[in-house]
Amino acid sequence: MMKLSRNKFKKFDYFLLSIILILTIYGFFSIYVATGEISSLKSQIVSFILGLIAIIIICFIGYDTFGKLYIPIYVLSNALLLVVIFAGTGGKEWGADSWLVIGGFNLQPSEIAKIGIILSLAKFIEKNKNDINNVFTLIKILTFAIIPILLVVENDFGTGLVFIFFTFIMLFVAGMSYRYIIYSAITGVISLPILWFKILTSYQKNRVLVFFDPSLDTMDIGYHVTQSKIAIGSGQLFGRYFSGEASFAKLEWLPEQHTDFIFAVIGEAFGLIGGAILILLFLLLIYRLVIIAKNAKDSFGSLTVVGITAMITFHVIENIGMTIGLMPVTGIPLPFISYGGTFMLVNMVSLGIVFSIAMRKSQINF
Repeated sequence: MMKLSRNKFKKFDYFLLSIILILTIYGFFSIYVATGEISSLKSQIVSFILGLIAIIIICFIGYDTFGKLYIPIYVLSNALLLVVIFAGTGGKEWGADSWLVIGGFNLQPSEIAKIGIILSLAKFIEKNKNDINNVFTLIKILTFAIIPILLVVENDFGTGLVFIFFTFIMLFVAGMSYRYIIYSAITGVISLPILWFKILTSYQKNRVLVFFDPSLDTMDIGYHVTQSKIAIGSGQLFGRYFSGEASFAKLEWLPEQHTDFIFAVIGEAFGLIGGAILILLFLLLIYRLVIIAKNAKDSFGSLTVVGITAMITFHVIENIGMTIGLMPVTGIPLPFISYGGTFMLVNMVSLGIVFSIAMRKSQINF
Protein backbone atom coordinates (compact mmCIF):
# COMPACT_ATOMS: atom_id res chain seq x y z
CA MET A 1 0.00 0.00 0.00
CA MET A 2 2.85 2.38 0.81
CA LYS A 3 4.52 1.53 -2.50
CA LEU A 4 1.26 2.30 -4.29
CA SER A 5 1.03 5.66 -2.54
CA ARG A 6 4.58 6.66 -3.34
CA ASN A 7 4.28 5.75 -7.00
CA LYS A 8 1.04 7.62 -7.37
CA PHE A 9 2.19 10.78 -5.66
CA LYS A 10 5.38 10.95 -7.72
CA LYS A 11 2.99 12.10 -10.45
CA PHE A 12 1.15 14.55 -8.20
CA ASP A 13 1.10 18.10 -9.62
CA TYR A 14 2.80 20.04 -6.83
CA PHE A 15 3.04 23.17 -8.97
CA LEU A 16 -0.76 23.29 -9.25
CA LEU A 17 -1.04 22.68 -5.51
CA SER A 18 1.35 25.60 -4.86
CA ILE A 19 -0.82 27.97 -6.93
CA ILE A 20 -3.94 26.86 -5.04
CA LEU A 21 -2.25 27.35 -1.66
CA ILE A 22 -1.02 30.85 -2.57
CA LEU A 23 -4.46 31.84 -3.87
CA THR A 24 -6.15 30.50 -0.74
CA ILE A 25 -3.79 32.32 1.61
CA TYR A 26 -4.34 35.47 -0.44
CA GLY A 27 -8.07 34.91 0.01
CA PHE A 28 -7.81 34.39 3.77
CA PHE A 29 -5.86 37.62 4.16
CA SER A 30 -8.27 39.52 1.89
CA ILE A 31 -11.30 38.35 3.90
CA TYR A 32 -9.57 39.41 7.11
CA VAL A 33 -8.83 42.83 5.61
CA ALA A 34 -12.46 43.14 4.51
CA THR A 35 -13.98 42.13 7.85
CA GLY A 36 -11.26 42.95 10.38
CA GLU A 37 -12.15 39.75 12.26
CA ILE A 38 -10.14 36.53 12.50
CA SER A 39 -13.34 34.70 13.48
CA SER A 40 -14.72 35.30 9.99
CA LEU A 41 -12.12 32.88 8.65
CA LYS A 42 -13.20 29.85 10.70
CA SER A 43 -15.66 28.31 8.26
CA GLN A 44 -13.41 29.21 5.33
CA ILE A 45 -10.45 27.40 6.88
CA VAL A 46 -12.57 24.38 7.79
CA SER A 47 -13.85 24.17 4.21
CA PHE A 48 -10.29 24.41 2.89
CA ILE A 49 -9.08 21.60 5.16
CA LEU A 50 -12.03 19.43 4.15
CA GLY A 51 -11.14 20.25 0.56
CA LEU A 52 -7.56 19.04 1.04
CA ILE A 53 -8.86 15.78 2.51
CA ALA A 54 -11.25 15.46 -0.46
CA ILE A 55 -8.35 15.96 -2.89
CA ILE A 56 -6.38 13.10 -1.32
CA ILE A 57 -9.41 10.78 -1.35
CA ILE A 58 -10.28 11.60 -4.97
CA CYS A 59 -6.67 11.03 -6.05
CA PHE A 60 -6.80 7.50 -4.63
CA ILE A 61 -10.28 6.73 -5.97
CA GLY A 62 -9.46 7.81 -9.50
CA TYR A 63 -11.59 9.86 -11.85
CA ASP A 64 -12.68 6.82 -13.90
CA THR A 65 -15.09 5.96 -11.10
CA PHE A 66 -17.02 9.17 -11.73
CA GLY A 67 -17.29 8.29 -15.41
CA LYS A 68 -18.85 4.92 -14.61
CA LEU A 69 -21.39 6.64 -12.36
CA TYR A 70 -22.19 9.53 -14.69
CA ILE A 71 -25.93 8.78 -14.92
CA PRO A 72 -26.52 8.67 -11.11
CA ILE A 73 -24.36 11.80 -10.76
CA TYR A 74 -26.44 13.55 -13.42
CA VAL A 75 -29.75 12.54 -11.81
CA LEU A 76 -28.57 13.59 -8.33
CA SER A 77 -27.32 16.97 -9.62
CA ASN A 78 -30.64 17.72 -11.26
CA ALA A 79 -32.51 16.57 -8.15
CA LEU A 80 -30.53 19.05 -6.04
CA LEU A 81 -31.38 21.85 -8.46
CA LEU A 82 -35.03 20.84 -8.41
CA VAL A 83 -35.16 20.90 -4.60
CA VAL A 84 -33.83 24.47 -4.59
CA ILE A 85 -36.70 25.63 -6.81
CA PHE A 86 -39.23 24.56 -4.18
CA ALA A 87 -37.29 25.00 -0.95
CA GLY A 88 -34.53 27.52 -1.71
CA THR A 89 -33.88 30.59 0.41
CA GLY A 90 -31.69 33.65 0.04
CA GLY A 91 -33.84 36.57 -0.96
CA LYS A 92 -35.45 37.27 -4.30
CA GLU A 93 -34.36 40.90 -4.02
CA TRP A 94 -30.90 39.65 -4.96
CA GLY A 95 -32.32 37.70 -7.88
CA ALA A 96 -31.72 34.22 -6.41
CA ASP A 97 -33.21 31.88 -3.82
CA SER A 98 -30.34 29.45 -4.30
CA TRP A 99 -29.61 28.23 -0.77
CA LEU A 100 -30.82 25.34 1.36
CA VAL A 101 -30.65 25.37 5.15
CA ILE A 102 -29.86 21.87 6.46
CA GLY A 103 -29.24 21.33 10.17
CA GLY A 104 -28.34 24.97 10.66
CA PHE A 105 -25.84 24.96 7.78
CA ASN A 106 -26.29 26.96 4.58
CA LEU A 107 -25.72 24.91 1.42
CA GLN A 108 -25.73 26.10 -2.18
CA PRO A 109 -26.71 23.07 -4.31
CA SER A 110 -26.02 24.80 -7.62
CA GLU A 111 -22.32 24.92 -6.71
CA ILE A 112 -22.29 21.17 -6.03
CA ALA A 113 -24.27 20.54 -9.22
CA LYS A 114 -21.60 22.31 -11.29
CA ILE A 115 -19.15 19.47 -10.64
CA GLY A 116 -21.77 16.80 -11.21
CA ILE A 117 -22.92 18.27 -14.51
CA ILE A 118 -19.36 18.79 -15.77
CA LEU A 119 -18.50 15.14 -15.00
CA SER A 120 -21.68 13.69 -16.48
CA LEU A 121 -21.62 15.96 -19.53
CA ALA A 122 -17.95 15.11 -20.19
CA LYS A 123 -18.77 11.40 -20.20
CA PHE A 124 -21.88 11.88 -22.33
CA ILE A 125 -19.93 13.92 -24.89
CA GLU A 126 -17.16 11.28 -24.93
CA LYS A 127 -19.72 8.58 -25.74
CA ASN A 128 -21.02 10.63 -28.66
CA LYS A 129 -17.86 12.48 -29.69
CA ASN A 130 -17.25 10.62 -32.96
CA ASP A 131 -20.66 11.69 -34.25
CA ILE A 132 -20.89 15.07 -32.50
CA ASN A 133 -21.61 17.06 -35.67
CA ASN A 134 -24.57 14.92 -36.60
CA VAL A 135 -27.64 17.10 -35.97
CA PHE A 136 -29.51 14.46 -33.99
CA THR A 137 -26.47 13.61 -31.86
CA LEU A 138 -25.86 17.28 -31.08
CA ILE A 139 -29.53 17.77 -30.16
CA LYS A 140 -29.23 14.79 -27.81
CA ILE A 141 -26.17 16.28 -26.11
CA LEU A 142 -27.74 19.74 -25.89
CA THR A 143 -30.90 18.28 -24.35
CA PHE A 144 -28.72 16.53 -21.77
CA ALA A 145 -27.06 19.89 -20.97
CA ILE A 146 -30.12 22.15 -21.16
CA ILE A 147 -32.14 20.38 -18.46
CA PRO A 148 -29.82 21.45 -15.59
CA ILE A 149 -29.34 24.88 -17.19
CA LEU A 150 -33.09 25.52 -17.13
CA LEU A 151 -33.31 24.36 -13.52
CA VAL A 152 -30.49 26.74 -12.49
CA VAL A 153 -31.81 29.73 -14.45
CA GLU A 154 -35.15 29.33 -12.70
CA ASN A 155 -33.53 30.59 -9.48
CA ASP A 156 -30.09 31.99 -10.30
CA PHE A 157 -29.49 33.52 -13.74
CA GLY A 158 -25.84 34.34 -12.97
CA THR A 159 -24.97 30.73 -12.12
CA GLY A 160 -26.95 29.64 -15.17
CA LEU A 161 -24.51 31.64 -17.30
CA VAL A 162 -21.65 29.60 -15.80
CA PHE A 163 -23.39 26.37 -16.88
CA ILE A 164 -23.96 27.74 -20.39
CA PHE A 165 -20.33 28.85 -20.70
CA PHE A 166 -18.68 25.58 -19.68
CA THR A 167 -21.16 23.58 -21.81
CA PHE A 168 -20.30 25.62 -24.89
CA ILE A 169 -16.53 25.38 -24.27
CA MET A 170 -16.69 21.61 -23.72
CA LEU A 171 -18.64 21.12 -26.97
CA PHE A 172 -16.23 23.37 -28.86
CA VAL A 173 -13.16 21.48 -27.60
CA ALA A 174 -14.87 18.16 -28.37
CA GLY A 175 -15.00 19.17 -32.03
CA MET A 176 -18.34 20.88 -32.58
CA SER A 177 -18.39 22.45 -36.05
CA TYR A 178 -17.98 26.21 -36.47
CA ARG A 179 -21.27 26.34 -38.33
CA TYR A 180 -23.11 25.39 -35.15
CA ILE A 181 -21.29 28.15 -33.31
CA ILE A 182 -22.52 30.63 -35.93
CA TYR A 183 -26.05 29.22 -35.67
CA SER A 184 -25.88 29.53 -31.88
CA ALA A 185 -24.78 33.16 -32.12
CA ILE A 186 -27.62 33.99 -34.51
CA THR A 187 -30.13 32.17 -32.29
CA GLY A 188 -28.82 34.04 -29.27
CA VAL A 189 -29.33 37.42 -30.95
CA ILE A 190 -32.82 36.47 -32.12
CA SER A 191 -33.69 35.26 -28.60
CA LEU A 192 -32.74 38.53 -26.90
CA PRO A 193 -36.28 39.97 -27.01
CA ILE A 194 -37.65 36.76 -25.44
CA LEU A 195 -34.96 36.92 -22.77
CA TRP A 196 -35.73 40.56 -22.03
CA PHE A 197 -39.52 40.44 -22.00
CA LYS A 198 -40.24 36.88 -20.80
CA ILE A 199 -37.33 35.60 -18.70
CA LEU A 200 -35.51 38.43 -16.92
CA THR A 201 -37.11 39.89 -13.80
CA SER A 202 -37.44 43.66 -13.40
CA TYR A 203 -34.52 43.62 -10.96
CA GLN A 204 -32.31 41.78 -13.47
CA LYS A 205 -33.35 44.19 -16.25
CA ASN A 206 -32.39 47.14 -14.06
CA ARG A 207 -29.01 45.55 -13.44
CA VAL A 208 -28.41 45.36 -17.19
CA LEU A 209 -29.45 48.99 -17.69
CA VAL A 210 -27.26 50.15 -14.81
CA PHE A 211 -24.35 48.19 -16.31
CA PHE A 212 -24.49 50.49 -19.35
CA ASP A 213 -25.01 53.59 -17.21
CA PRO A 214 -24.35 53.25 -13.42
CA SER A 215 -25.47 56.86 -12.92
CA LEU A 216 -29.08 55.77 -13.56
CA ASP A 217 -29.35 54.46 -10.00
CA THR A 218 -26.28 55.21 -7.88
CA MET A 219 -28.16 54.74 -4.60
CA ASP A 220 -29.65 51.29 -5.27
CA ILE A 221 -28.78 48.88 -8.08
CA GLY A 222 -25.84 50.96 -9.33
CA TYR A 223 -24.57 51.54 -5.79
CA HIS A 224 -22.39 48.40 -5.68
CA VAL A 225 -20.50 49.16 -8.87
CA THR A 226 -20.12 52.85 -8.08
CA GLN A 227 -18.69 52.16 -4.62
CA SER A 228 -16.52 49.36 -5.96
CA LYS A 229 -14.90 51.65 -8.52
CA ILE A 230 -14.26 54.27 -5.84
CA ALA A 231 -12.65 51.66 -3.58
CA ILE A 232 -10.41 50.28 -6.33
CA GLY A 233 -9.44 53.76 -7.52
CA SER A 234 -8.55 54.86 -4.00
CA GLY A 235 -5.96 52.07 -3.78
CA GLN A 236 -3.87 53.63 -6.57
CA LEU A 237 -0.56 51.80 -7.19
CA PHE A 238 0.41 50.27 -3.82
CA GLY A 239 -2.87 50.33 -1.87
CA ARG A 240 -3.91 51.83 1.44
CA TYR A 241 -3.56 48.87 3.80
CA PHE A 242 0.14 49.11 4.63
CA SER A 243 0.08 52.90 4.76
CA GLY A 244 -2.46 52.77 7.59
CA GLU A 245 -5.01 54.97 5.81
CA ALA A 246 -8.70 54.62 6.63
CA SER A 247 -10.35 51.74 4.82
CA PHE A 248 -13.23 52.55 2.52
CA ALA A 249 -14.45 48.93 2.69
CA LYS A 250 -14.32 48.64 6.48
CA LEU A 251 -16.42 51.74 6.83
CA GLU A 252 -19.08 49.61 5.07
CA TRP A 253 -19.54 51.96 2.16
CA LEU A 254 -18.85 48.89 0.02
CA PRO A 255 -21.57 46.18 0.29
CA GLU A 256 -20.71 42.46 0.04
CA GLN A 257 -17.07 43.38 0.54
CA HIS A 258 -15.92 39.93 1.69
CA THR A 259 -17.96 37.92 -0.86
CA ASP A 260 -18.90 39.13 -4.34
CA PHE A 261 -16.90 42.38 -4.19
CA ILE A 262 -13.74 41.04 -2.56
CA PHE A 263 -11.65 42.23 -5.54
CA ALA A 264 -12.63 45.82 -4.75
CA VAL A 265 -11.21 45.30 -1.24
CA ILE A 266 -8.01 43.95 -2.78
CA GLY A 267 -7.78 46.91 -5.15
CA GLU A 268 -8.20 49.36 -2.29
CA ALA A 269 -5.95 47.56 0.19
CA PHE A 270 -3.14 46.40 -2.11
CA GLY A 271 -3.51 48.70 -5.10
CA LEU A 272 -2.82 47.98 -8.75
CA ILE A 273 0.16 45.83 -7.77
CA GLY A 274 -1.92 43.58 -5.52
CA GLY A 275 -4.67 43.23 -8.12
CA ALA A 276 -2.16 42.44 -10.88
CA ILE A 277 -0.49 39.76 -8.74
CA LEU A 278 -3.86 38.11 -8.13
CA ILE A 279 -4.72 38.14 -11.85
CA LEU A 280 -1.29 36.66 -12.63
CA LEU A 281 -1.93 33.82 -10.17
CA PHE A 282 -5.25 33.07 -11.86
CA LEU A 283 -3.56 33.09 -15.28
CA LEU A 284 -0.99 30.58 -14.00
CA LEU A 285 -3.79 28.42 -12.62
CA ILE A 286 -5.73 28.47 -15.89
CA TYR A 287 -2.57 27.81 -17.92
CA ARG A 288 -1.74 24.80 -15.76
CA LEU A 289 -5.25 23.43 -16.14
CA VAL A 290 -5.06 23.79 -19.92
CA ILE A 291 -1.80 21.80 -19.96
CA ILE A 292 -3.38 19.04 -17.84
CA ALA A 293 -6.43 18.92 -20.14
CA LYS A 294 -4.14 18.60 -23.16
CA ASN A 295 -2.15 15.73 -21.61
CA ALA A 296 -5.08 13.74 -20.19
CA LYS A 297 -5.06 10.06 -21.16
CA ASP A 298 -8.64 10.03 -22.49
CA SER A 299 -11.43 12.28 -23.75
CA PHE A 300 -13.41 12.02 -20.54
CA GLY A 301 -10.49 13.28 -18.46
CA SER A 302 -9.64 16.02 -20.93
CA LEU A 303 -13.23 17.29 -21.25
CA THR A 304 -13.68 17.22 -17.47
CA VAL A 305 -10.64 19.46 -16.99
CA VAL A 306 -11.84 21.70 -19.83
CA GLY A 307 -15.21 22.09 -18.07
CA ILE A 308 -13.59 22.88 -14.72
CA THR A 309 -11.21 25.35 -16.39
CA ALA A 310 -14.10 27.06 -18.16
CA MET A 311 -16.05 27.26 -14.89
CA ILE A 312 -13.15 28.89 -13.02
CA THR A 313 -12.32 31.20 -15.95
CA PHE A 314 -15.90 32.47 -16.17
CA HIS A 315 -15.96 33.16 -12.42
CA VAL A 316 -12.70 35.11 -12.59
CA ILE A 317 -13.66 37.20 -15.64
CA GLU A 318 -17.20 37.92 -14.45
CA ASN A 319 -16.28 38.71 -10.84
CA ILE A 320 -13.35 41.00 -11.56
CA GLY A 321 -15.19 42.50 -14.54
CA MET A 322 -18.28 43.42 -12.50
CA THR A 323 -16.21 45.10 -9.78
CA ILE A 324 -14.63 47.46 -12.32
CA GLY A 325 -17.82 48.00 -14.32
CA LEU A 326 -16.89 45.94 -17.38
CA MET A 327 -19.45 43.18 -16.71
CA PRO A 328 -23.00 43.22 -15.31
CA VAL A 329 -23.39 42.45 -11.59
CA THR A 330 -24.46 38.81 -11.27
CA GLY A 331 -23.34 37.80 -7.77
CA ILE A 332 -20.61 35.47 -9.07
CA PRO A 333 -17.87 34.97 -6.40
CA LEU A 334 -14.11 34.84 -6.99
CA PRO A 335 -12.60 31.32 -6.69
CA PHE A 336 -10.44 30.73 -3.57
CA ILE A 337 -10.75 34.41 -2.66
CA SER A 338 -14.40 35.19 -1.89
CA TYR A 339 -15.91 34.13 1.43
CA GLY A 340 -18.13 31.06 1.18
CA GLY A 341 -17.71 27.58 2.63
CA THR A 342 -19.65 25.69 -0.05
CA PHE A 343 -17.89 27.58 -2.82
CA MET A 344 -14.45 26.89 -1.35
CA LEU A 345 -15.19 23.18 -0.88
CA VAL A 346 -16.57 22.83 -4.41
CA ASN A 347 -13.49 24.49 -5.91
CA MET A 348 -11.23 22.18 -3.93
CA VAL A 349 -13.17 19.07 -4.93
CA SER A 350 -13.18 20.10 -8.60
CA LEU A 351 -9.41 20.52 -8.52
CA GLY A 352 -9.13 17.20 -6.68
CA ILE A 353 -10.62 15.66 -9.83
CA VAL A 354 -8.05 17.59 -11.89
CA PHE A 355 -5.22 16.23 -9.72
CA SER A 356 -6.55 12.70 -10.23
CA ILE A 357 -6.61 13.19 -14.00
CA ALA A 358 -3.11 14.72 -14.01
CA MET A 359 -1.71 11.76 -12.04
CA ARG A 360 -3.10 9.33 -14.59
CA LYS A 361 -1.99 11.04 -17.78
CA SER A 362 -0.19 7.78 -18.59
CA GLN A 363 -0.78 4.26 -17.40
CA ILE A 364 0.84 3.59 -14.00
CA ASN A 365 2.44 0.21 -13.46
CA PHE A 366 2.65 -1.04 -9.90
